[in-house]
Amino acid sequence: MSAPTPASPFAQAALACALFAVDPVGLGVALRGAPGEAREAWLATLASLLPEGAPLRRIPADIADDRLIGGLDIAATLASGRAVAEPGALPRADGGALVLSMAERASAGLAARLAAALDWQGVRIQRDGFSIASPARIGLVALDEGIDDERPPVALIERMAMFLDLSAIRAADIAPSAFTRADVARARTFVGRVDVPAKAVEALVAAADAMGVASPRATLFALRLARAHAALRGAKTLSPDDLKLAAALALAPRATRAPPSDGESQPEPPPQEPQSPDDAPAPEDTPDSGPTQAELNEIVLAAARAALPADLLTRLELERAAKIRAARDGKSGASSASKTRGRPIGARSGSPREGRLSLYATLAAAAPWQRVRGAALGQGRIHVRAEDFRIRRFQQKRGTTVLFAVDASGSAAAQRLAEAKGAVELLLADCYVRRDSVALVAFRSRAAEIILPPTRSTARAKKRLAGLPGGGGTPLAAGLDATRTLAERILRKGETPLIVLMTDGRANIAGDGSPGREKAMEDALLAARRMRALGIAMLAIDTSGPGRAESPPPTQRVAQAMGASYIKLPVADAGRVNAAVRAMSGR
Repeated sequence: MSAPTPASPFAQAALACALFAVDPVGLGVALRGAPGEAREAWLATLASLLPEGAPLRRIPADIADDRLIGGLDIAATLASGRAVAEPGALPRADGGALVLSMAERASAGLAARLAAALDWQGVRIQRDGFSIASPARIGLVALDEGIDDERPPVALIERMAMFLDLSAIRAADIAPSAFTRADVARARTFVGRVDVPAKAVEALVAAADAMGVASPRATLFALRLARAHAALRGAKTLSPDDLKLAAALALAPRATRAPPSDGESQPEPPPQEPQSPDDAPAPEDTPDSGPTQAELNEIVLAAARAALPADLLTRLELERAAKIRAARDGKSGASSASKTRGRPIGARSGSPREGRLSLYATLAAAAPWQRVRGAALGQGRIHVRAEDFRIRRFQQKRGTTVLFAVDASGSAAAQRLAEAKGAVELLLADCYVRRDSVALVAFRSRAAEIILPPTRSTARAKKRLAGLPGGGGTPLAAGLDATRTLAERILRKGETPLIVLMTDGRANIAGDGSPGREKAMEDALLAARRMRALGIAMLAIDTSGPGRAESPPPTQRVAQAMGASYIKLPVADAGRVNAAVRAMSGR
């Protein structure tokens, strides 16, 4: 049948659902949006298109390893006296799809296990007489309920072929799928025989390169999407429409730069080797229809360009400036081990005096030994020894304090303080949910002052911010030292500080209070290097605006000495400041 052109956002999502059903092993889907009618309708459509009896299993983001991969069946093991395995969600989903709920909250460990399952499925290794195969062949649907910049782990995002946003779909837009299970079944048998012209591959690679998509997986996903779409149409070879759809679904969401527009110059193609008459194609092999390579490249790129999000450049600017430090202690809201509180992360050997006993893990450790112990001690009871005891392990997320260090000096103080006040108020609105605090250090004239100690109180913050003065010199070194002192105090309380420095970087007051730009900058860089030793996440926002061009800008020099991310925001935009802070903290 002919694949219809999607007429609405849900029709496009339903078409993506059909493509996934044709090739679930190769085409993972990330569904963005809160729970609602649109998401449930999409999942119901998927269930109606998968083969009869194919499993569609939902797993939580905190699923334990034994539930995911498989573990010990305690009841059967205790009854038989020998280890009896119980399959997990992955083996049970073989031949169907796995739906990961709240994927944005999945841990790095769960993401790694799912990524390994996706990478190795269907692969069989023969070594030393042993045959090793993956436990299941599955498709993965990641339900992303994140807010703002919250996203699933990178390991999962990298393995998703399609990214669908269902948040704007209304209940009135929901309609039955244009495809049936029979259509998908025919396409499944036919997809492997769809011909892929070399021009099609080159067009997808060119589009990926133009949008800065570096991952080779993206191009492979686009190719599989194009083949699945052609198979749904019943076509024997790829058409430009197949490539356009694939570029819009697989390449556009991964763009890291805006591709050149139609009017901009395109790179010249490499020169071709002159052909001898013997190498020329025979007349019957020469194509007499269809676009040229250059035309096909532009068709595919135009489709991908049309699918780009409107705020691409702003989003990319913030993401580049908001890299999270690699060190664990440098992450906002870092986690720490706990014996009694937090999220369960498994069990370990230990005494009940050391923590809370895990009954399940203790019985699992004792179960395989029951036959031996029963023979020695008599039947009729479960024999548990001290070495079987397992203690629960927990991971507790530490509180975060966003610490603003604001340059309140000079004629531009009003702009910087407006940014700081607006960003602090926006962050405070999120504190109730995130349980974070906000603090503010201002520096002007010859000293720095803690204007707002760590707080979650919106009323207190607004009261202290309302009368914040500005003007005078720029004691940058004093501001950095005061910020470091407050950050150390926050660390001693067991919380994680996240420092946001807002300044033009033009220090003119030294650390001892004396004027002089050269000495003031030396002291500021020394104070910045002392801050770097804290090993925490930091962001330096350059508010210098247009004017004197220095290379590198003073604020960037300070950011490098601090080990901080750097972003230039010359316009007073509290929303962008707040977005940058949230991106850096991984919220």
